[in-house]
Amino acid sequence: MSKLKSMEREFNYTPAHFNHARTTLYRLAGIKLADSKDALVYSRLVRRIRQLKLAGFSEYFTYLAECESEHQEFINALTTNQTAFFREHHHFDILKQYLQTHPQTRRIWCAASSTGEEPYSIAMSVAEHFGTFQTPIEIIASDIDSVVLSKAEKGIYPIDRLSAVSDIRKKHFFHRGIGAQQGNVRVIPELRQMLQFTRINLLDQSWPISTPVDVIFCRNVMIYFDRVTQEVILKHMMSTLTSTGLYIAGHSENFAMFPDIVTPCGRTTYKPTKRNASGKTKS
Repeated sequence: MSKLKSMEREFNYTPAHFNHARTTLYRLAGIKLADSKDALVYSRLVRRIRQLKLAGFSEYFTYLAECESEHQEFINALTTNQTAFFREHHHFDILKQYLQTHPQTRRIWCAASSTGEEPYSIAMSVAEHFGTFQTPIEIIASDIDSVVLSKAEKGIYPIDRLSAVSDIRKKHFFHRGIGAQQGNVRVIPELRQMLQFTRINLLDQSWPISTPVDVIFCRNVMIYFDRVTQEVILKHMMSTLTSTGLYIAGHSENFAMFPDIVTPCGRTTYKPTKRNASGKTKS
C-alpha cells in the first residue's frame, strides 16, 4: 500500500478499499491488479466518487454492489488503454503476408481496440492489400471499455498521433480538421465503414461475433490476466479461429506454457494447436 497517509488525501483510502477494488475488477473483467497499483486505483475511482457526490470509498462500493450499471463505469475507470497506429509494425506485414497466402480470409477480430488506432491500422493494411475499400473482409473491433470504444468509432485524433503513419497513408486515409477541429485528423468514411465496433468482455461465455474468425489481434491484453484466466480465454479464442487461423499477440506475451492450445508460428504469432482424432495434441 502507498505510504501516503489517508489524511493527505481527499477521501479515506485503506488497504481494504484497494483490495476490494481489485477483487471486484478481477470478478467483473478477469483483470489482476498488482500491489503497486494502489495509487492508480485511488486516482481513478476518486473521480467517480466526486461525480456521484458520494461520501467516500465505502459508500461507493455499496453503490457499485447495488447498481449494475455502475459496473461498466468501474471497469472503464480502472482499465488501461495504451495504443498507437501501426504499433509493432511487423504484425501488419505479417497480416498482409497472411492475406496473400490465405485468399479465403473473411473475418479479422481486433479484440482490444482501445481508442481505435489498432483496428484502423488493420483496416488500412487490408485496404492496401486489396487496392480498394470494398473488400470481402469483415473487421470486428471490440473492447471492454465503452468510453474508448466510442472514441474509436468517431475516429478523430490529434495530428501528432499519426507520427508512425507514412505521408502517403495520411493522404489516403485521413482528413485534416478545420476550424474547431484544427490540429486534429479524422479517418475517412470509407475506412471507418470497414469496421464493426462492439463491446466485448473476454470473460463472457459467449461473444457477439460471427464465426469462424481467420485472424485475431489480441495484443498486450493477456498480461493483465492470471494464468487460469489466460487459459480460459485462449481456449475460447481458438474455438472461434479457423484451423489455419492466426493469433497475433503482444511483444510482452508468451504462451509457451499452453502448447496444447496454441503453437508458435512466427514473431509473437501463434496458430491453433492441431489435435488428432483421439483429441491428443499432435507432435
